[in-house]
Amino acid sequence: MNLVLDIGNTQIFGGVFDDETMILSFRKSSKTEFSSDEFGIFLKSVLRENNVNSSYIKKISVSSVVPEINYAIHASCVKYFKTEPVFLEKGVKTGINIKYKNPAEVGSDRIGNCLGAVKIYGCLNFIIVDIGTATTFDILNDKKEYLGGVIMPGPKLQMKSLFENTAKLPSVEIKHMERIESATTVDAMQSGIYYLNYYGISGIMNKIKEDFFNKKSVITIATGGFSRLYENEKLFDHINYDLILYGLDELIRINDDLESKS
Repeated sequence: MNLVLDIGNTQIFGGVFDDETMILSFRKSSKTEFSSDEFGIFLKSVLRENNVNSSYIKKISVSSVVPEINYAIHASCVKYFKTEPVFLEKGVKTGINIKYKNPAEVGSDRIGNCLGAVKIYGCLNFIIVDIGTATTFDILNDKKEYLGGVIMPGPKLQMKSLFENTAKLPSVEIKHMERIESATTVDAMQSGIYYLNYYGISGIMNKIKEDFFNKKSVITIATGGFSRLYENEKLFDHINYDLILYGLDELIRINDDLESKS
C-alpha cells in the first residue's frame, strides 16, 4: 500500500492506495504546529480507525508547500512507517517537462495535479484550476509539457481582505449562489465573491485557450476545496477533489520504475 500526503497552506490532505485504488482519504489542519511524534501517532490512528493495517504501508510520497513542517513529516514517516518518503521536489523524476524559466519556482502541488490529470484522463491538453487559499491555473499540453499558469487570490483570501481592510464589512460564509442576491450586506458580499470567481475563472480559462492552444481541444479540471462551489455549474469538464492524491500515488510508481531499471 502507498500513503500519500499533500501538505497545503491550511490543510494536510492524505490518502491510502492499494494497487492504484484509493481506499481512504483524510484531512488535518496544517496551521497548528506539531512534532514528528504527534503527526506519526495521528497517521497511525487514522489508519487504525479506518481498518487499514499500518504495517502494509510500504511507500510514502509527499507534496508540501509548507517547508517549515517538512522535517516533522519526514521524521514521522521514517520512525512510524520505517520508510523514506519521496518528496515531490526539484530533482525528482515526474515525466513532466517543466517549461518554466526557473522550474524550482513551481509549487509541488501544481505538478502533483498535472500527474494526477495524466494518470486519470491520459495525455491531453489540460487547464487545471485548483481553487484553494490561492487559485492556480496550470497549463499542460498533450506532450506532458508544463507551460506555466496563472495565480490569483482564492475565495477565502478575497473575503478575508474585505473583512480585515474595511470598517463595517463582516466575515461571511463562502457559498454557492443561485443568483445575485443584494438585499443585505452579507448577500452582496457572498454574491460578489461567488461571481467574481465564476467569471474570473471562466475568463482566464478562455484566455489561456486562446493564447496557448489556438482552438485545439482542451480539458478543464477543477480541484481544491472551493471547487465544490461550482459542482452544479457547467464551468469545468471535470471536478476531481482527489486529483493530487492520484498524482502522488503515480509519483511513487514512476520512481519505482526508474529504480528497477537502474
